[in-house]
Amino acid sequence: MELTIADKLESLLKLQEIDSKLDELRKLRGDLPEEVKDLEDEVMGIEKRIGRFSAEVEDFNEEIERQKANKKDAEKLILKYKDQQMNVRNNREFDAISKELELQELEIQLADKRIREADFKIKTKQQEIEETNEKLNARKEVLEQKRKELERLVVESQEEEEKLLKQSAKQAKKVEERLLKAYTRIRGSAKNGLAVVSVDRGACGGCFNVVPPQRQADIMEKLKIIVCEHCGRILADADMIQVHRKRK
Repeated sequence: MELTIADKLESLLKLQEIDSKLDELRKLRGDLPEEVKDLEDEVMGIEKRIGRFSAEVEDFNEEIERQKANKKDAEKLILKYKDQQMNVRNNREFDAISKELELQELEIQLADKRIREADFKIKTKQQEIEETNEKLNARKEVLEQKRKELERLVVESQEEEEKLLKQSAKQAKKVEERLLKAYTRIRGSAKNGLAVVSVDRGACGGCFNVVPPQRQADIMEKLKIIVCEHCGRILADADMIQVHRKRK
């Protein structure tokens, strides 16, 4: 037997009723899922930052070791040049060795300067690591609290949600395929999840734009599916909507 427009609207309204209950159930969780995800991303970002800081400290330590090695090499050369200076044969050789000694003294001064700079950077970076670790621990604590809160809400509502999901899937099979596709598309773009609304005081119950009198008459007669020309929602007779509200 071919379904009437009233039958089709009735199936849609039943589906809308179930899906609205699902929306209300999920709304109880509020913004918690997004908050948890944002906190997880933030914690991951802070951990990566600490990792970068630690890698920089390691680089500074390696720089210190390189400069210490350079300093030792320069000290060895100074001892060597001083020995040579004791056995020079003329002023020219003495001056040449003196220049080499000056150069190695400068190398030592430069190495000391770079060691001091690297040491200062390490202390600064370690302080940043300490402060960032404190922030990380604080954010982890908040994340753990939010996770527990979300888990509690999920556990409390999981059984009811699964029950409604099954009801929604079962009812969806009773809706004409073309209408179901339209319903799903409209619900996906509607902030309140309502794809089927009534005409209230001559206006669409979804976007509140005026519905022309002829369209209102067509909706009441239920001879065809009427959609709002402004928001695209499916328009149903107010009496049908009221009947479904009383059934809840």
